[in-house]
Amino acid sequence: MWIALAVMSAFFAGITAILAKCGIRKTDSDIATAIRTAVVLAFSVLMAFLAGSLNGVFQITLKQAAFLILSGLATGASWLCYFKALSSGDVNVIAPIDKSSTAITILLSIIILGETGGLLPKLAGAIILTVGVILMADKSRASGKAGKGSIIYALFSAVFAALTSILAKIGIDGVESNLATAVRTAVVLISAWLFVFAKGKLKMLKTVDKKELSFIVLSGFSTGASWLCYYRAIQIGKVSVVAPIDKLSILVTVAFSYIVFKEKLSKKGALGLLLMIAGTLIIAIFA
Repeated sequence: MWIALAVMSAFFAGITAILAKCGIRKTDSDIATAIRTAVVLAFSVLMAFLAGSLNGVFQITLKQAAFLILSGLATGASWLCYFKALSSGDVNVIAPIDKSSTAITILLSIIILGETGGLLPKLAGAIILTVGVILMADKSRASGKAGKGSIIYALFSAVFAALTSILAKIGIDGVESNLATAVRTAVVLISAWLFVFAKGKLKMLKTVDKKELSFIVLSGFSTGASWLCYYRAIQIGKVSVVAPIDKLSILVTVAFSYIVFKEKLSKKGALGLLLMIAGTLIIAIFA
């Protein structure tokens, strides 16, 4: 069941990148992130309510709360970096770099969580996946200052995303997954809006394009669906396996980036994509 949930998470995550890119062509990326987070929180709270787990918030221990909060802060940082990168870079360059968080997550899950089962295929898959990321993230397709800057933001996004998974795995132990997602999202919401306020961008809310707003909201719903599937999967499965499967969202992202933005892969990029898939499958099947 947790494998199926991880696959569903990948699908919704892949759609998220495309919808978000459509929503930040003119809209400030920090504003878009804050709006999206509000949508994800509403979605998460609704699912927790339907699951009958909202009252469980009073049973969350101090340790669980601490790690869920830290996970939420890491997520907020990852989102801010990711959407900043998307605002100035091609989806086919940014998304693969963001997916490099898989290799970091695997290493951290081995060191911190002690998930040493299937160690050889995990490491082999991580190496192959990383080579694929490097090939896909072809710097020659990232032109000028904006391109280089977007790559740096994407790298930071990957690091924070990896920390998110590890911290969430620890904090979600013993907490209903829908409730845990809602708690984490509340933290992300607060941090995102504080960031907007600190940078003096609140006034920009009035200038958000209505069409782009609809895409931002839709990306929030797809993110919510992806999260609910993902955090339920890591709660009942292995982080070192769920995380790589979730990163197969790159397939959905690449397909839609070609359809929507006409972004084509070079031969090197196509080889990189195949290696990313191969590395992920090695981990998922043999680890």
